[in-house]
Amino acid sequence: MASLRKKERSPHWFACFTLPDGRRVQRSTKETARKAAQAKADQWERLSKERSKARQAHKVISDIYRAAHKEELPDATTGSYFEGWLKRRKGEIAPASYSTYANRISHFQGWLGDFARRPLAEIETRHFIQYRDELAGRLSASSCNIGIKILRSVFEDARREGFVADNPARDCGMLKKEHGGTRRPFTVDELKSVLTAADEEWRSMILFGLYTGQRLGDLARLTWANVDLQAQEIQLRTAKTGRMMRIPISKPLMEHLESLPAGDDPKQPLHTRAAALATVNGSTLSRQFGELLAAVGLTTKKTHEPSDEERKGRTARRAASELSFHSLRHTATSLMKNAGISPAIVQDIIGHESAEISAHYTHIESDAKRKALDSLPDFFTTTTTPKNSGVKIRSQSQR
Repeated sequence: MASLRKKERSPHWFACFTLPDGRRVQRSTKETARKAAQAKADQWERLSKERSKARQAHKVISDIYRAAHKEELPDATTGSYFEGWLKRRKGEIAPASYSTYANRISHFQGWLGDFARRPLAEIETRHFIQYRDELAGRLSASSCNIGIKILRSVFEDARREGFVADNPARDCGMLKKEHGGTRRPFTVDELKSVLTAADEEWRSMILFGLYTGQRLGDLARLTWANVDLQAQEIQLRTAKTGRMMRIPISKPLMEHLESLPAGDDPKQPLHTRAAALATVNGSTLSRQFGELLAAVGLTTKKTHEPSDEERKGRTARRAASELSFHSLRHTATSLMKNAGISPAIVQDIIGHESAEISAHYTHIESDAKRKALDSLPDFFTTTTTPKNSGVKIRSQSQR
């Protein structure tokens, strides 16, 4: 364990420890409290040993590579390892997950600057802590933690492959999550008021959200190729998880689908304007749904630029409103549970996975899911919207 000492004219404790090469180090901890100083001194001593192990491990690997290939082992810089890691993962994970990984890794690499051209083994725990703390100034705790978890995964693979002796991201702790607002289901009356105020396409999107429990972006990208009218199923691969969903079409939704104009092209979107907008900017679609909620008095329409606090990620946005398109998933879940539907069936329909439920249910029959969806109220016949009226989905040029 590192020792501490005091120096004249300094209120701070100094850490004293020996490096693996035998050199003795004294370094100010900038701490006046002995307990905090000791913790910092011990951390520095441990990190110096880790760096030494990393250099030793790299030397062993280099010797083996040289003996086998008669040439020197190419140095893995941080940037080159990141690039190779992303290439390997691209075919293994869902596109949305890959995009998240690539964005977070690219941001960290940019933050490292010139250090990204240094050997991977030189990255230390302090880099991750500094990066996390800087992110915390402008992102939610959840967003910061996602970035650190991704980097932990990268460096854990590097450890297994022998590029680093230990995972330096492992000791970078997670931030405590804020307790912001949470989404709630729509009440039946709220849902009726939204459906009445919406135009035909938004109304269709809302009812698809209710009767399938799927996310806004996935529904916006639906084409006729995803719809099997003969089997009475909707088949889609979710952007978030890459999971293939097979959702029975409930009676009300089937009647609605049969009323929609279908062309000869199976790639034709079910919701033309929503599909075009989702391709350009999915967040605009979410914002327009928020405007629809504001139009019926369920949320407050924003009339000002968001403050720094309002920009701090998803948690802050939820605190401002308990309702969003995602609330339709909660609504479908709530209505099915109130009808006595098994939690396993409900979770299978909306695409949530639970380890506890998976231990008891390995497959949910389509008939059971169809029966569950048929337990939902028929909102198609209880609400009416005059043709070509209501709040519309607008293109980018109509903003």
